[in-house]
Formats: sequence, C-alpha cells, structure tokens
Amino acid sequence: MEEKPYELVEIQQEELHLVHRLIIAMVGGLFIVNAFIARYMFLQTPQIGGLSALAGALLLGVPMVVEAMRGFYTGNLTLTELASIAVLACIARGDYHTAGVVAFILILGHLLTNRTALGARESIESLLKLTPNIAHRLEGETERDIPVRDLKPGDIIRVKPGENIPADGTIQKGDTTVNQSSITGESLPVDKTPGDEVYQGTTNITGVIVLKVIRVGEETTLGKVKHLILQAEKTKIPIVTIMERYIHWYIPVILMISGLILFFTRDANRAISALIVGVPCALILATPTAIIAVLSAAARSGVMIKETNKIEVAAEIDTVVFDKTGTLTTGELKVTSLNPEGGISPERFLYFVASMEKHSLHPVSRAIRDLAREAKIKTSEPETFQEVGGRGVKGSVDGKSVVVGRKTWLVENGVPIPEIEGETGSILYLSVDGKYLGWLGLEDQMRLEALETTDKLKKMGIHKMVMLTGDKKEVAEKIGRESGFEEVIAECLPEYKMEVVEDLKKRGHRVVVVGDGINDAPALAAGDIGMAMGAMGSDVAINSASVALMTNDLTKVPFFLSISRMANRVIYQNIVFGGAFVLLGLVLAGMGIVNPVIAALYHQIGSLFVIFNSARIVKFE
Repeated sequence: MEEKPYELVEIQQEELHLVHRLIIAMVGGLFIVNAFIARYMFLQTPQIGGLSALAGALLLGVPMVVEAMRGFYTGNLTLTELASIAVLACIARGDYHTAGVVAFILILGHLLTNRTALGARESIESLLKLTPNIAHRLEGETERDIPVRDLKPGDIIRVKPGENIPADGTIQKGDTTVNQSSITGESLPVDKTPGDEVYQGTTNITGVIVLKVIRVGEETTLGKVKHLILQAEKTKIPIVTIMERYIHWYIPVILMISGLILFFTRDANRAISALIVGVPCALILATPTAIIAVLSAAARSGVMIKETNKIEVAAEIDTVVFDKTGTLTTGELKVTSLNPEGGISPERFLYFVASMEKHSLHPVSRAIRDLAREAKIKTSEPETFQEVGGRGVKGSVDGKSVVVGRKTWLVENGVPIPEIEGETGSILYLSVDGKYLGWLGLEDQMRLEALETTDKLKKMGIHKMVMLTGDKKEVAEKIGRESGFEEVIAECLPEYKMEVVEDLKKRGHRVVVVGDGINDAPALAAGDIGMAMGAMGSDVAINSASVALMTNDLTKVPFFLSISRMANRVIYQNIVFGGAFVLLGLVLAGMGIVNPVIAALYHQIGSLFVIFNSARIVKFE
C-alpha cells in the first residue's frame, strides 16, 4: 500500500479535529435550544430548562476553559480566554442559557474562521484522477499493460486516442492532437508530431502515438503542480482578527479594573458587575456575525467563500491577476470568419468543410458542425474519409476530392496556399479537386462581461490588472486589448504563473488570482486570495482557491471585493461600538449604577446591536 505524504496526513488530522469540534457544537446547541423550549413549556419547574442549559454550557464551555487554561499557562492568549471569562461569568451568575448561547456562537465562529488548507488534499486527489492507472509499454513488438507507477525514464509506451497521457515524454512515432489546457492553459488543442514533448495528465485526442518516457511521478509537470499547491498552501500566513492582535493586554486590564473597584469600594456586586460588562461579547461577536452575514449574502449570489479570513484580506487588495482561457474567455471554439474564394458561395464552402469534418473528433470539427447546424446547411456523408492528426482531413464528397486542414496539409496534397496576414487563432483551408477555395478562422470567445468587470475593478481603485495565459502572444494581446488589460503575459507554464504572483507580492502588492484550470492551481494557492470559476473550473482549481464562483459571471469578482470591503467597515464599526460600550459599562459599574443583573442585560444589548449592524450585510447587492 502506498504511503501518504506527511502533508496530507497532517491535513487529514486537522480535518478530523474540526469535524469533532463541529459535532460537539451541534450537540451542545441542541441542549441550549431544548433549554429555551423547556423554559416556556415548564414555567412552574424552571429546573428542567436550567439543567439542559447547564449541560449545553458545560459541553460547549469546558473545552474552551481547558484551552484557556493552557493559554494562561503558556502566555499565548487568544479569544479563547475572553470567551472562557464570558462563559464562566454567566455560569457563576447561574445564567446557563446565556453561557451556552455565547459558547455556541463563539465555537461556530472559530470553526468558520479556521477553515484552512483542507482543499489542498481534495486538489491532490483530483489531480491524481488525471493520471491513468495503466500504461501500454512496448517491449520490442509486444505491447504489455503495466501500472503507471512502474514506468521509468527511457520506457517506450503507446497512447491511443481518447486516453490521458501517463507520463511526460517525447513523441517517437505518430501524429496527433493533444488537449493540454490542463497544464499549459492553451485554449486550442495542440497538434503534435514526432520530436514534440507531451505532458502527463493531458488528453490524446485523435492519433495513436508512441512516446519515450522522460519524466515520471513527482518529476513530471503535473507532479510539480501538485507539489506547488501543497507548498503554497503551507506557506500562507494566516490573517488574525484585530481582537486577537491586542488580546494579550485586554484580559489582565479587565481583571485589574475589577480588582481595583473591589479594593476601593469594598462592594463585591460592583466588582462582579464590572467583570460582567467587561466580558466583551460585542467585541467577540464583531467579526463572526459580520462573517456569517457575508457568507449568507455571497452564497445567495453564487459566491462560495471557503476561507473566511480572506474577507479581511480583500479590503487590502490592489492587484487582480486573471487567467485567460476559461476565465476571461468561454473555453469553447467558435468560427469567427468565413472566407470563400474562387467563386464558391459561403453556403457551398461551408457544405464541403462540414461534410468532410463530419466524423472528426477534433474540437475544431465540432465548432464547424455547430456553425453548419445554425446555418441550416445539410451535409453529406463523405464517400471516403482520412484524418491525419495534427494536419487535417481528406476524402471525397459528391464525387469530388476534398482536403481540409492546415496550410502544410494542403501543400502536401499539391495545393498551393496564399499567405493570410493579421489573423490570430486557428485557420483551416479548403481545396476541392485540387483547387484552393478559401479559409475559415476559429477563436476562443471572450466573455461578454469581461470588459465590464475590468471597468468595475478600476472604479474600485484597482488599477493594476494582469492577464496570464499559456496561449501565444498574438492571441493573448488581442484578448487583453478587448478586455481592458494593459499588462499581458503570454506562454506561461504553471510554475511561471506562480512566480509572477509571488513577484507581485514581493513588490508589496496584495493580489487576487482568478482562474479555472489545473494550470492555474499553483497561482491560485499562492495569491493572497484565489478565486476559481466554479461552473467551468476544474475540481483542482476550485479546491486550491479560497473563493469559488458557482457561475461563470466575472462580475462576481468585484462583487466579492465590494462586499468584503463593506464587511470590514462593519467589523470596525462593531469593534469601536463594542469597545465604547465596555468602557461605559465599566464606568457605570464602578459608580454602582448597575448591579450584576442589569450588567448582564447591558452586555446583551451590546451584542444585539452588533448582530443587527452585521445583518445589514445580508441585503448587500
């Protein structure tokens, strides 16, 4: 049995711990809910509800108290100590209901804000699915199926149409077309001939090829992508809340104030009241309530926030990096130009091309057939048909010899082709009975909302936007101009995309990375925030990102940044109010104006204000 990497074991243990904490929170929450129901059902016997509330408060509070004691012992103070004081103060007053509710909310907030790199494990599992289990190794003239893990550099293997390539290698024999968008991000399948390199996890579409293996396992390009995801996830610095930054002095100050009140007034009620109003429920709830509201509003708009600490980071974003293929573009080929020559009509031109491409599996052929269907062109069955991977097709239609494909393919078949200037994307040529009759162009289409999205980001003050792609320079620059980008970097492999992101961060930028494919995963993981296109995106990209868009609507990028900025404003408002509320409460407690019962009601009012203030986010459009 294959041993799991240490990083995956560590992530799985953390996942198990979070699951246990969630189960405890749910069970404790049921006790608290039952306590409130029992309070109103059994008015004459309040002990029933009290016992249920006490059970819930203990179940939820004891782990917090144990952790708090550890924090006091080590000096590493966190929100756990504050929460424990709140719970213990409520229990000391016999207010088990409040103790349980506070503990429940705090534990849920802790679980929400500590959703860490568990997506990395899912990413790795998704990546592994791209590599086939079996490889066809050639031993002389004999083909033998062996497990992919047994492959070694120098082995000769055969890959058939429709199969994923099991290792990085160089083509020794055969022509084909390979979909390698998962690795390079290229929008169009790439024609491959002997001497060309192919990557593990990419898909062989049309021809049978013989490869010489040059890299296996973790040394392959796909293996490096897996390593980069884990590495980037592991090196992320977690964002802590404002309360956690200053919590080390808050607890001693509150305890000291309570002690001073007791010392000067000799009134235990005043000291207890100070301790109760000093329990910063409003401060503690300031961040979790806003986060829950953001999660609700974002989910309603089709934005899944996987790592809630990124909400705080979003307020500081000044740079957005977009992948091109499948993100700014649809990832689907469309015929963009039809150029018949030699007196043939457009309908007749499309008739010959679509009839000849009728049985091809190439994505270009699908785009041509789609156009013929939309134009209501009735195609014929070719009498003869031959497809050569990486070149084109030829055969006969209506008794005429038809050749469709790349320029070199027609030249090989004795048809001279003129130069086509200024065209990007893929170009196919047509000849009938040895006569050149024109060409058609195909391109990956830009999303309609791409320009709107970049305009909105600029209005938000984000003026640095970078487009990264594995596509050729001329294709990338054309899409970049149409989408409103001033900076375009083309022909990027996954590791270089990650280097670009890390370089931007080193120069002081806070970076959002938006992508959809496996090739984007390292960059998504390396960015301050990674956003994956959900509907079009691969599982690997989604699991490597901290935010996933459940639709292909790019305007959700500025939406997420806008709602996060609002959330940060609300959190600051909550903290300022909560701090002022505590200060006022301490003054009132010290003056003897509030007793412990009123103090308990007082801090509940502060909590309600914070909750209602945060609820405004839910209606954000």
